[in-house]
Parts: sequence; structure tokens; C-alpha cells
Amino acid sequence: MFTAAGVTAGCGADADPAADTVSLLVAGTPDELAAYRSLAAEYQKATPGATVDLIEASSAKDLMTRVSTSVAGNAAPDLFLINYRNYGQFAVKGALAPLTARLAASGSLHEQDFYPQAMGAFRWGGEQMCLPQNISSLALYYNRSLFKKYEVAEPVAGWHWNDLVATAQALTRDAGGRTVKAGDPETAGVPAAVHGLGITPELIRLAPLIWSNGGDIVDDPAAPTRLTLDTPEARTVIQDFLELPKIGVVPSDVEVETQDHEARFAAGKLAMFVSSRRVTTAFRAITGFDWDVAPLPQYRSPANILHSDAYCMTKASSRQDAAWRFLEYALSDPGAALMARTGRTVPSRISVATSPAFLSPGTSPARSQIFLDTIPVLRPVPTISTWPEIEDATGKVLENAFFHGDPLDKVIADLDAATRPVFQRGTAAR
Repeated sequence: MFTAAGVTAGCGADADPAADTVSLLVAGTPDELAAYRSLAAEYQKATPGATVDLIEASSAKDLMTRVSTSVAGNAAPDLFLINYRNYGQFAVKGALAPLTARLAASGSLHEQDFYPQAMGAFRWGGEQMCLPQNISSLALYYNRSLFKKYEVAEPVAGWHWNDLVATAQALTRDAGGRTVKAGDPETAGVPAAVHGLGITPELIRLAPLIWSNGGDIVDDPAAPTRLTLDTPEARTVIQDFLELPKIGVVPSDVEVETQDHEARFAAGKLAMFVSSRRVTTAFRAITGFDWDVAPLPQYRSPANILHSDAYCMTKASSRQDAAWRFLEYALSDPGAALMARTGRTVPSRISVATSPAFLSPGTSPARSQIFLDTIPVLRPVPTISTWPEIEDATGKVLENAFFHGDPLDKVIADLDAATRPVFQRGTAAR
């Protein structure tokens, strides 16, 4: 029987190497963790004598801390699930076991089974370092009931950023249902009971919009040395983004502190919300209104950002064969379909992503095909060992600018100053 360990559990890397046991560190919401428990249980049914030691981190941040400390302490789990934006710091330290040779020799897993965008994000130094479990993107979650109530046209493919802004303005309403507009003397000082849009001020939210406008976020995606946000293409996007609080369509920083975007959307107080597939599991519990997903708005052409998590095997593991056998099951059609049915993931395995296990006819979101239609225009952020630090540094600058109205030139200068030293310390996946 598998064990779901608490946050203080050990990882068992020095256990009996002959035992068909594998330790797996994951993080997630209660619904997500329940799905991993089901995956572990199904694997054990399919593999007599196997045991999965499931170690549950309380959050992605907790998982990162635990992987870092366990690797440093030579007590790492056999496997852990991590986003491609974060694994570089472990790859550069030689803490991961490359999977290229195992994949080539596998009778059940093949490179062509998976979307190449997800596979490519986990290559380091010419090796397939981890195997992707999912391939998501950003989408616009929207409260279809509010759109119908206020007779606002639903989002369609190819819609422009300006269409998004106009839609958000039309759906920002007070408690009496009146439109609340910045600068309108009739609604001045009237709080919005429903905001038109929820979007976090982060570089990974800006990136697809900048790409859509023909710009880029770094000087060299393969080996970046600095941000490139002072181009006309990037400046236009950042300025448009920073205007959102000024026109009153997004919750204030105080409101976000009181209730985050995800909870606000679920409560029916947010008409649109930009997020990845991750929130679907929680949103399927919504009973008070109808909701769906739509593509991101664009500037010149469609663009989106890759969101992908993968199973990584630790080099220090003494049970790598057992870990590989679990991976072969977890990424097989049955294993991937089990995770897909939770709603949490867009499977990286093509056969499952295009099956009812993911597309889920009759289940929200009705337009899940949008996630698959987006895959051809997905782009990753650079794979660099210090990327998590770059996201932290840019997040602080953008959050302050978003809610406190810093001028554009200062924002761009601050972003550059905060990240140049971090880029210099980073190692890219060459």
C-alpha cells in the first residue's frame, strides 16, 4: 500500500534498493493530491509487489524547498514533479538522472508519444532530463452567466487586447448591476461588486502578449543575458497592462489581499480570469453559474506561453529502475488518462490529450479543445538555472507598478536593474 507522507516525511533514498518501491514528491490542491493517490493506488494494482511512497508538499514553494534541502542533504526522493521554469537549478547541479537512454530503450514510452513543445522544455545539455506530464497554456476563464445577463458578446478566437478591455469595462458592475466606469461622475466612489478581469502582474502573464505584438522578453531565448522590454512592441504591451487598474476593471491590491482571483471568480465576483489549466479542478465544483474558457486576446498574431510539469528522477536515487517502471505507467494511456479526468492537466501524451479523458464531453469547460488548439503557438520562457529568481524580481517590480502607478520608463529601468545580475549568475540549457 502506498503511503501519503506529511510535510515532515523523509524521502527514503537510502532504503533497500532491491525493494520495488519508489518515492514521489508532489504538490497540489487537495483535489490534485487525491488524484496522485489514485495514480499510486492504480499503479500498485497493476504492478504486484510495488509500493509508492507519495510525499505531499503543501505548495509549489514547499516542494521547491524540500527538493533543495533533500538534494543538499543526500536524501532526495526518487522522483519529483516540477515545472520547467524551475528545474534548471537542479539540472545545473547534476542532481538529476538523464532519461534519454531509458526512453530510447523503453518498450512502452516513445518520444513521439508526447507533444514536442513539452519535451523540448525539459532538455538540458543535450539530454532529455525529465518527462513531461502535462502541456498547458494560459486561457481566459469567463463567467458565461454574467455575459448572458448583461448581454455581452462572449470571447472568440482572434479577439484583440482592446476587445478584452472593452469587455472588462462592460462587465465591471456595482451591487445594483450598473456599469462602474473610471472617470464617470455617476459612479465615482461606488465600489464594484463584480470586476471585469482578474490577471496577476507577472512576467509570465506579459510574455505571451509581448510575443503576440512582435516583441520578445529576452535578448537570446537560448542563452539570455538580459530582458528586452524597452522595445516599442514590449513598451506598448506593458503600458496597456499597467492601465488596467487605472480604468477600474481589476480588483485593487487590498481586494486581492482579501480574496484572491481564483476565489473571487468562484464566488461570481470576477467576470474573467487569466490562468492555466490548473484551476479547472476547483472550478468544476462551481454550481452557482455557468463558466467556460476562451483563447487569450492578441495584438498582431496568436501567442501563448508554455506551462508544463514533468517527472524528474534524482541522480542520487538507488531505486532508479523502480522509478522508471512507475514513470512508464504514469505516462501510459491509463495513467495519463487518470490524471486527465481530474481536469487538472492537459496531458502531454498526445493520444490522451485528444481523447474523451481530457476533452470530457458534457463537463466544464465545454471548450477544452482550446487548450489543444493553442499548442502550435506555445513558447517557453528561457530555461536558465536562475529563472525562478528572475520571476521573483520582476514580480515585485510589476506588482508595485500595477497597483501604485509607476511611470513606464521607471518600470522598465527597474526591471532591468533587478534582473541583470541574476542573468549573469545563471546557466542556460545548451
